[in-house]
Amino acid sequence: MRLYKTIATGALVALTGLASHADPLQVRSMAAACASCHGTKGVALDGMDSLAGKPKSELQKKLMDYKNGSRAATVMHQLAKGYTDEQIDQLATYFSTLKP
Repeated sequence: MRLYKTIATGALVALTGLASHADPLQVRSMAAACASCHGTKGVALDGMDSLAGKPKSELQKKLMDYKNGSRAATVMHQLAKGYTDEQIDQLATYFSTLKP
């Protein structure tokens, strides 16, 4: 019985580890939705914030502030509510790695 519990625990730990790794294609697909306002690959035209190359912590904080309503917006507060905290982390990581 102890062996089965050990195996089950190991499998659960392995699956949890897999779930926390982002699929790069999925993250790029999520980021593509940002292009209409923030430009292709996060480089915006005048009048809108560029996301590419910004510090991850800054991007993550802004998105979380939109999500929890502490940062006012016309659209972003609604969009941010559609992402999990993990997805916000993944998007912040993605845009922070892009060249501005």
